[in-house]
Amino acid sequence: MLENKKDYKAWLYLAIPLFLLTVFTFYPLIKTILISLFSQYNAIGDSFGMVFDGAAYATIFNDSVFLGALSNTLILVFVSVPVSTILALLIAVALNSIKPLQKIFQTIFFLPYVTNALAIGMVFSVMFSHPIIEGFMAEGLINTIFGLNIDWVGITATKQHWMSVVLIYTIWHGLPFKILVFIGGLQNISKQYYDAAKIDSTAPGRVLRRITIPLLSPLISYILITSFIGAFKSYESVLAVAGGTGRNLDRSRWTVVAYVYDKIGKSGLDLNFVSYYSRGAAAAVVLFVIILLFTMLNLFISNRSVHY
Repeated sequence: MLENKKDYKAWLYLAIPLFLLTVFTFYPLIKTILISLFSQYNAIGDSFGMVFDGAAYATIFNDSVFLGALSNTLILVFVSVPVSTILALLIAVALNSIKPLQKIFQTIFFLPYVTNALAIGMVFSVMFSHPIIEGFMAEGLINTIFGLNIDWVGITATKQHWMSVVLIYTIWHGLPFKILVFIGGLQNISKQYYDAAKIDSTAPGRVLRRITIPLLSPLISYILITSFIGAFKSYESVLAVAGGTGRNLDRSRWTVVAYVYDKIGKSGLDLNFVSYYSRGAAAAVVLFVIILLFTMLNLFISNRSVHY
């Protein structure tokens, strides 16, 4: 009888979260999948039509704009996440070993996390500005310091240039949270491991590889999973840094999320008689599947290599 009462209360406490998950997570996900499968979905009347063919998937994979957006997204993911994670770990180890002014340095490194991403991105855009293209009276800070004459993020910027700036911004903006998590983990590691390493005169690099990283592996796994998910959904960083005048993002600089946003605002059918909403939904489902696969891969690797 007592167990039944506990079960009843538990389900009662879970009722509101389950309701919110159903309304704002499960229903939109199922609806998006259905929209992607009915290629002539009518957004105005919210009707699926009679064509259940999944043609939207064939359309987006034959669309050079979507393939370019997917390529941009993958570059952001597989460059920014590993680099920012490694840098954050090294910075956290350095900060943890410095006692004077440690709190001040932690605060400085954490400031970007509490600052508006679009505002910081616009500052980066000005720093890398080029007067001939952007209409500024003088070169941006980077061109001035290094004596360069390069259009980094303007309308004539090459992919190599604007992507480099976006990657620098993404890596820098992703450091604070990772550093904070790693510092918290480092402070919870027992000092006896490091004392034993000192007695054995172990080299700092070996201490990092054999003690610090294995003991931080659960946090590293968590950081990698959440960072991969966030990086796959990148949009505002590219918009803020490389959006150009009026913050309008050129199609060659789209990510998958930008592609989805563009299709949400369009009604009607394209030249292949596929609804723009269906194309956007198909792109969203593809992104969801990619994120799911990489998350499962990370979890599989974590189960084999993480030490609890």
